[in-house]
Amino acid sequence: MRIISLNLNGIRAAASKGVFPWLAAQNVDILCVQELKAQASDLTADMLAPVGLQGYFHYAEKKGYSGVGIYTRQTPDELVTGLGVADIDAEGRYLEARFGPLSVISLYQPSGSSSAERQQAKFRFMERFLPHLERLAQSGREVVLCGDWNIAHTEKDLKNWKSNQKNSGFLPEERAWLGEVFNRLGYVDVYRHLYPDHTGEAYTWWSNRGQAWAKNVGWRIDYQIATPGIAAQAVSAHVYKGQRFSDHAPLIIDYHEHIP
Repeated sequence: MRIISLNLNGIRAAASKGVFPWLAAQNVDILCVQELKAQASDLTADMLAPVGLQGYFHYAEKKGYSGVGIYTRQTPDELVTGLGVADIDAEGRYLEARFGPLSVISLYQPSGSSSAERQQAKFRFMERFLPHLERLAQSGREVVLCGDWNIAHTEKDLKNWKSNQKNSGFLPEERAWLGEVFNRLGYVDVYRHLYPDHTGEAYTWWSNRGQAWAKNVGWRIDYQIATPGIAAQAVSAHVYKGQRFSDHAPLIIDYHEHIP
């Protein structure tokens, strides 16, 4: 089973850069996308259902903002759209597809980099999302949470960690929160499980400022975070950098496990 996660930074922009022809060659079972920046009426037939896949989406109420989606070969048994929290769901940040005992989730956690107000909104999201993660962990389901978590967990996960310790995405409180997801709740950072020592090759996001991409001054903020059972089925992972579809790169992980 191949699962890919990709922040599109606008589905229409990514489409213009060739993401869907690339996708057709990936033999993907499930693709989780974030930051659609679109409404249903904006999507073409190819965006709604690329060859061999069916798309499901949670759009933000605000036009040109946020939104997540899941493309899958197999029709889900059930879809869960949103967290049941009005202000979070208005921003289109959570979509869960259930296949038997397996849940695959597309998540777009808020960024706090634009303002102090958005950082506080990020902290509020994290505070309310943690109990949901705990319930998922205790549900007996196998879960893969794909997406842009907007947190680099350790010093290995960004190039300039020393100068970013007071910046959103690498704040001590954010890193401790993600540590709690792993250490207390028992989730597994699948890429790190496979490649504990990778640094530069693990980055998934690069600022559009300066020469960040050319110099590989990146951050690892896109993850597949899973319950231990399905995480143990992961056999390989890589970040695809052969083409640029957005300021993020696709995170591709292959699992022994098949969709039920």
